[in-house]
Order: sequence, then C-alpha cells, then structure tokens
Amino acid sequence: MQAPTLLGAFMALASLSAHALPPQPLIKQGSCPSGYSQSGNYCVPGSNARFALPKSGSCPSGYSQSGSYCLAGSNAKLAIPRSGSCPSGYSQSGEYCLKMR
Repeated sequence: MQAPTLLGAFMALASLSAHALPPQPLIKQGSCPSGYSQSGNYCVPGSNARFALPKSGSCPSGYSQSGSYCLAGSNAKLAIPRSGSCPSGYSQSGEYCLKMR
C-alpha cells in the first residue's frame, strides 16, 4: 500500500514546518499542482514549487487547492494525511493532521 509509506515519510519530516520542506515529486493524480510538471506518472517540482500533498476532502488550514493537490502557503504548518486520531503534537484539520508549533 502507498498510504502507509507516504504517512511514514511525512512523519519522518515532522520536525519541519511546511514552508521549510523542499517540494518532492508526487504521484500524478489528475493535473499537476501549480509549480510542478508531469514526468511519467509523477509531478515533479519546478524551481518555484511549494510543498504539496494529495488532496483529500478540503485542504488543511494554511493550504490552498491546486488541482488534486493542496499547496502550502507561506505560514502553513506541516500537514499529514489523517488516519483515525492525530498523533501527539498534531491537531486535526479536516482529513489532515497539522503539526503544532
């Protein structure tokens, strides 16, 4: 399954805020988000790309929708997909958990 692998990767980066995270390639789901371009089955970040994650429901606080993705704003906290209750140090924002500062 890809979801547990992605969740583990996000958890490993949990000590960083979203604006400090370098944008990473994303599995393509519909149109690539703003700042990304398609390369095979992926959306790869360009030089002006922001941290993004796949959209599930509404984007979390501090993020804006771009196609099938949520893009971090300048003051966004790290968001991870929610599965049940959020882990310690995170608060719920729709289908996501946001790192508390």
